[in-house]
Amino acid sequence: MSSRHPAPRRLAAIDLGSNSFHLLVANHYAGQLQVVAKLGEKVQLAAGLDAEEYLDDAASERALACLERFAPYLSGLDAGDVRIVGTNALRAAYNRQTLIDRAEALIGHPIEIIAGREEARLVYLGAAHALAEVHGRRLIVDIGGGSTELIIGERFEPLALESLHMGCVAYTRRFFADGAITERRFRDAELAARSELANIRRPYQELGWQDPVGSSGTIKAIAAVQAASGDAPEGMITRQGLQNLRSRLLKCKKLDKVVMEGLKSDRARVFPAGVAILCAIFEAFELERMRYSDGALREGVLYDLLGRNTAEDSRASALLTLRRRFDVDTRQANNVRATAVQLCEHVADIWPLSQEQRQFLAWAAELHEVGLAVSHSQFHRHGAYLLENSDLAGFSRPEQQSLAFLVRAHRRKFPAKELDALPAATRSTYARLARLLRLAVALNHSRPEAPVLDVRLQADGETLYVYLDQASDRPLLMADLDQEARYQRNAGFSLVIDA
Repeated sequence: MSSRHPAPRRLAAIDLGSNSFHLLVANHYAGQLQVVAKLGEKVQLAAGLDAEEYLDDAASERALACLERFAPYLSGLDAGDVRIVGTNALRAAYNRQTLIDRAEALIGHPIEIIAGREEARLVYLGAAHALAEVHGRRLIVDIGGGSTELIIGERFEPLALESLHMGCVAYTRRFFADGAITERRFRDAELAARSELANIRRPYQELGWQDPVGSSGTIKAIAAVQAASGDAPEGMITRQGLQNLRSRLLKCKKLDKVVMEGLKSDRARVFPAGVAILCAIFEAFELERMRYSDGALREGVLYDLLGRNTAEDSRASALLTLRRRFDVDTRQANNVRATAVQLCEHVADIWPLSQEQRQFLAWAAELHEVGLAVSHSQFHRHGAYLLENSDLAGFSRPEQQSLAFLVRAHRRKFPAKELDALPAATRSTYARLARLLRLAVALNHSRPEAPVLDVRLQADGETLYVYLDQASDRPLLMADLDQEARYQRNAGFSLVIDA
């Protein structure tokens, strides 16, 4: 295409759900996403979790076989244009890293495990973009294999986010494990779901909504069955239609006897559990109807990917909120960031860093003192804990762990154990980022009015050389740098202070 008509940006998202894996490939052009490929396969990862929350070999092999079929669609795409997210089953599995390592080697891209509320935020983002503009608030419901997300939002802004531990695969294992469908088991599933909903029922009702929307495969299937039976218009679910569907399922008596017009055979075994969960949601929130929307997690991942490293990056907004909440000293945070950014530029030829890695260094500089809100003693540890365990919109768990590591590493003894806990492929890079941040903090230790920028840094392999102007007039700063050199030397690094 000519320069007047630039080529579209191709993006890909993979949702590693507890029931199904979904691939979405789209071109972004003129502000719109144009779908190139859309695939989904029932993998049922959650069905492979044993009582101790370990994935069995069969589930892992199903997952890898599916990803092998998805892999060609990612060929030639840049790392920044692909995002692969794992949800409830991978959050729960103790041996997930074994599968993740094999999967990443197969597809050539990293896999991120996202927290429940981050999953809910992305579900809302995908659904909101798929819906026609409706004035007022929406309730979005997404029933997955291992969890159910419920979000209230207006336009593209979520106002309440929740991810509950109930899903069609998990509830099939829990309430219909031997395949029998009885009134008692159905009601037990509904009561368990209502118990999960109890904590959010009142605040959600107080917040209110005008438009209940379902966005998952389970809800799509329920809407299709209701439409085929004449219980509801196409794309709509009604309360009475749900009760009729419930009665029809009880008459089936066995999961392997569930056959209905509009229901795909590969969803039949988990269908009763999904219906029980939706019945509980209708009852708890006193719903009479719900419409289905095609937008879901994978669409939300793509829209979120478009906003990364821009003014719309949800991660930057989340961290700004955190800074304000814990009253971080803005001047000091900005000074350390400015120094860290300059130091990064000085060694860019020897230590090349991606835009994303530089961004994490800047964010860590801005948040290095967030732990002071807890206690001055060991505040680097408190800050790391806050960053790793807070609900931060836009961040995957590995990203939060990496950011937490930088904050943990910004002072005192270099945390070798925490470094070893990072993925092997990122350890070298994050050790370098931590060393740059530590220097920036040491240079600004006296909390100056303006950032310390009259310093030069050179790298020779892993050895850093610091050159400081007018060093003889700054004995306290030189003492801080000498101490930092000792900390780094004890960790196996070489830092040379040359005044």
